Amino acid sequence: MKVFGIVGYSGSGKTTLIERLLPWFAAHGLKVAVIKQSHHDFELDVAGKDSWRHRQAGAYEVLISSPYRWAVMHELRGAPEPSLAEHLARLSPCDLVLVEGFKRAALPKLEVWRSANAKPWLHPEDAHILAAAADQAPPGLRHIDLNDVAAIGRFILDTLNIEGNQPC
Repeated sequence: MKVFGIVGYSGSGKTTLIERLLPWFAAHGLKVAVIKQSHHDFELDVAGKDSWRHRQAGAYEVLISSPYRWAVMHELRGAPEPSLAEHLARLSPCDLVLVEGFKRAALPKLEVWRSANAKPWLHPEDAHILAAAADQAPPGLRHIDLNDVAAIGRFILDTLNIEGNQPC
């Protein structure tokens, strides 16, 4: 699996960009997975449903399965958050993994940046950021227009030396 990071401050458009990239990659015959790191607590299942009840009762892991999808919920219960490498080892084989978050990970990354956020650039402090998808050119770094999904997708594929089975 090839792994590529999408980093930026909250509100910069990371999730929206990934949402726009996924169909572009799929149209080029690629199987893509996403790892999203959150610094907030979140719930996947509904209070009162069986999987929720099992977790509340103390289950270490709950796997829920249907003819449409399956998911594993793992309770940390005070243990440290797993590393990106540990999460990657859990994924099914695919062509590309897009990682949203894990800002400090040592992997090739694209910085997503918007001037309206009034936040500093991340790339001066991170040599793994290779380009910026932004609404203005970054200082000293390759710039790709934030709205040019094809150029961003092609940059990621070229960086990781991935070939899709459709012309890009």
